[in-house]
Amino acid sequence: MLLYSLARLQPSQLYISEAKLANVLARWQPPTLATLEPIPIKRLNGRLIYTDGHTRAFAARRPGFTEVPVVWDEDALDWEAYQICVDWCLDAGIHTIADLEDRVIPPEQYEVLWHDCCQVMQDELALRRTQRRWCGPPHPPSAAPAAPESPRRAARCP
Repeated sequence: MLLYSLARLQPSQLYISEAKLANVLARWQPPTLATLEPIPIKRLNGRLIYTDGHTRAFAARRPGFTEVPVVWDEDALDWEAYQICVDWCLDAGIHTIADLEDRVIPPEQYEVLWHDCCQVMQDELALRRTQRRWCGPPHPPSAAPAAPESPRRAARCP
C-alpha cells in the first residue's frame, strides 16, 4: 500500500457533502488505513491532485491520520475541467483537504454549490470546444451560437 501525506495533495473540489461524509464514516469499519479504499491521484501542472476520494481523505483526518493510501489514476479524464476546479480551489485558499473543514455542507447545498456549478462549467467547456472545432468562417458576435439554456445556469460558481 502506497501512503501519501494529506498535506501534499491538492483538492480539486470546493465542498464536502455532510451526507457523503456520514456514509463514508459509517462504512469505514474499522477506521484504519488498511480498510480505507485508496484515493486516486494524478499530477496536473506540477501538483498532485485528488481525482476522486475527497470525502474519504477528509474522513481520514477525523481520527488523526496524516497520510492516506493512494493509487495512480489511469482513467482518461477531462484535464481542462480538472484544472478549472483546481484553480477554483486555489482561488478559495484551498490547498489541502484540511482547508475543507469549514466547507462541509448539507446535501442540498452541495448539489447546487458543487454539482450544478460543475455541470455549468462542463456545459461551457463543451460549447467552447464545439466552437473551436468549427471550420467555417468565424461568426460575427451577433451571429455567434447562443449557449444552451439550462436550469443549472443559475448555479453560483466561483
